[in-house]
Amino acid sequence: MTEKLITITEPAAERVKSFLAKEAGLGLRFGVKKSGCSGWAYYIEIAKDAQDTDHVFEQFGIKVYVNNESLDLVAGTEIDYTKVGLGESFKFSNPNVTAECGCGESFTTSAA
Repeated sequence: MTEKLITITEPAAERVKSFLAKEAGLGLRFGVKKSGCSGWAYYIEIAKDAQDTDHVFEQFGIKVYVNNESLDLVAGTEIDYTKVGLGESFKFSNPNVTAECGCGESFTTSAA
């Protein structure tokens, strides 16, 4: 089932650990929601609980919870955390993305 694997880089895991030190949770909740001009947008938040439909992936001591509805759209995604100049953010490398909107906030996938 490696094609459905979600990975997290060490810098992203360290950033999530810093959030978890301030706000109690189980790990990171990652998925997609309908949004924007291209159809889908990522969401990322602290996972407060586990759902029956969650798939759980773990690396560097961080659990990533992905709901069943999002899994096909994000299968194979790597979650990274980058700092460029004064900006810093999570970055998603999703092999399913076929197009993105001009502002980069939403995307279309081959699974949709």
